[in-house]
Amino acid sequence: MTDTPAGSVNLESIQKLRKAFESIKSQMSQVIVGQEEVVEQLLIAMFSRGHCILEGVPGLAKTLMISTLARTLSMSFSRIQFTPDLMPADITGTEVLEENRSTGKREFRFLEGPLFYNVVLADEINRTPPKTQAALLEAMQERQVTVGRVRHQLTDPFFVLATQNPIEQEGTYQLPEAQQDRFMFKVFVKYPSFREEFEIAKRTTALQADSIQPVLSGAEILELQSIVRQVPASDHVIEYALALVRQTRVGEPGVPEFIANQLSWGAGPRAVQYLLLGGKARALLYGRSHVTTEDIQALAAPVLRHRIVTNFAAESEGITTDKVIEQLVHETPTKEGELTSDPRFQKIFAA
Repeated sequence: MTDTPAGSVNLESIQKLRKAFESIKSQMSQVIVGQEEVVEQLLIAMFSRGHCILEGVPGLAKTLMISTLARTLSMSFSRIQFTPDLMPADITGTEVLEENRSTGKREFRFLEGPLFYNVVLADEINRTPPKTQAALLEAMQERQVTVGRVRHQLTDPFFVLATQNPIEQEGTYQLPEAQQDRFMFKVFVKYPSFREEFEIAKRTTALQADSIQPVLSGAEILELQSIVRQVPASDHVIEYALALVRQTRVGEPGVPEFIANQLSWGAGPRAVQYLLLGGKARALLYGRSHVTTEDIQALAAPVLRHRIVTNFAAESEGITTDKVIEQLVHETPTKEGELTSDPRFQKIFAA
């Protein structure tokens, strides 16, 4: 069996998604210098109907990147600045008692919060207490909000794009694992290169105006999301994604020794789903009509880094989740024959 399954999407669909990708990148480059990998992963998440969290030190344009992306889309946008005193009703909305002038009776009316937009920027999401963070759980997973006894459906498409600062600990609250799991990707925003920072300094200290134009509507994004799900993945690619994820589960059959020594918790089934969905979107971006193991490898870090937990021994030795993922990818065979004939992986597939 090869990586290429029998059926695939047509050339027109591939070109449609690639054109949308290039158009958004072109518009964003008027404001954002460099960060191609971050922008690519943001758009893969969007085309896969997933949410994304950006992590990086202050000043790396995380908020600007998300707000600029929103400007390239003909959709509603809201920005929520998360603070320690933010309450759940501040983001979901609340019911207010109003007098009906025609009947004279008092009635409850629901006032929608900032979650009722297509693109929601959750800025510094780790600055608000768990009670308010939890208000996002239902919205991110089920695209709805329950207030009182009434469920309110959110707009579609719906994306939560969050930011957080990894270095400040005072006045912050770590995101619960259940909420982190609802983010398709956790993307690290790194320092720019010398030439990129030179260009940033040049642009931002001179008079300059951008002319960003919306290039995609909500209906077009829904169409592109549908195209992504039509991309086929061979059984081998699915097995490869499963092999990566199932190896992170400490105590399960076939788990390598370094995982047992370095992790205290592994990734759940949602990781496999996001690896495959992201792989499908990435395949289209690179002009292919099917997913390969290379696509899965490329997205292993953003999908897995917030779904596995290193233990004390690993942390004391400076071993990060990214280092664990890198070793995991290196030690997992990509060829079907090697994967299925390996006794260790046979245990994983039989479990």
